[in-house]
Amino acid sequence: MQASQQIQDIWSAGVAAVDGYTATLEAIQMMERPDQILAVGKAAGAMARAAANQFGAVPTLVVTKDGHSDGLPAHVDVIESSHPVPDDRSLAGGRALRETIESMEHDSSLLLLVSGGASSLAEDLMPGFSLDDLEALNQRLLGDGLDIRAMNAERRKLSRIKGGGLLSSFPGKKVTVLAISDVPGDDLGVIGSGIGALPDAPRFAAQTSIIASNEHARNAAAQTAEQAGFVVLANAEALHDDYLSVATAIGERLRHMPKGVMVFGGEPTVVLPDQPGRGGRNQALALALAHEIEGQRDITVIVGGTDGTDGPTDAAGAIVTGETWSDEAQEYLNNADSGSFLAKAGALLVTGPTGTNVMDLVIAIRN
Repeated sequence: MQASQQIQDIWSAGVAAVDGYTATLEAIQMMERPDQILAVGKAAGAMARAAANQFGAVPTLVVTKDGHSDGLPAHVDVIESSHPVPDDRSLAGGRALRETIESMEHDSSLLLLVSGGASSLAEDLMPGFSLDDLEALNQRLLGDGLDIRAMNAERRKLSRIKGGGLLSSFPGKKVTVLAISDVPGDDLGVIGSGIGALPDAPRFAAQTSIIASNEHARNAAAQTAEQAGFVVLANAEALHDDYLSVATAIGERLRHMPKGVMVFGGEPTVVLPDQPGRGGRNQALALALAHEIEGQRDITVIVGGTDGTDGPTDAAGAIVTGETWSDEAQEYLNNADSGSFLAKAGALLVTGPTGTNVMDLVIAIRN
């Protein structure tokens, strides 16, 4: 089997292990039927399908990214919204979530399904702020190279529904929050800018659980590599830095690795120029790693967003080898246009929506 297929199989096994449908269905097996289900984030469609499978036609509202709601039953209301930059549909989604919660009965129960992407996909602004303010903030945050915790702290300043705001208006008796984590530390107060976080001194019974994470994905990828006969040389959440710094650190390890597999997870950051080209952080990291392993013909690296998208593109990332880099690649890297170079090289990783979102996954093989 070629290394490119081996590495895709290992990466895909990691992603499959944190599938939103499977993780949610396992988590709700012993749960009582709720009165209302809300699902928000990139994995909201998959999570809501699991709830419909378990509970039947419970009133359900899903707010998710464009193209991420396939297969939902007819009783589910869907608002498809914008990511990574919010638009007017994001405000409609956030308002619908809040109004649905406010309309619930005092003896009712709520199942809230949360996954990453909710920061952009659903918003309800504090008085005095407009969509223009929200768009400008998100554009600035995406280009400033901040980590997700710092970005979400800024987003919460404008929001009525983030940081515990959404559930503060719940009038019922019980809330269950199930979350797929796309943040370091799996902090419910950070996932989706805290759209599923509990308010201070809640007036209702609450149960919260992280049902899938980057660690789960990495461990599944590592196990799959071992089953395929590889020695796993590393399994670490090691991508939380500027993508060039990450590439330098990982590149050093790759150049000196013996035969085997390395698994890394996390979420690198990118500082964008005023007029960025095509691609996202995974494509940028993949091209930077291609430079680091230039000439190492027995190394193959896959870099991909576990949600199946990377920035405002339809690619999840890329697969690169020691032969991917060329002299012209540096200009593409400098112009934040890695995706254009990788497309010409036939190196893009395109998966479509995966039904999950647990940050990014990097696999390296030396045969």
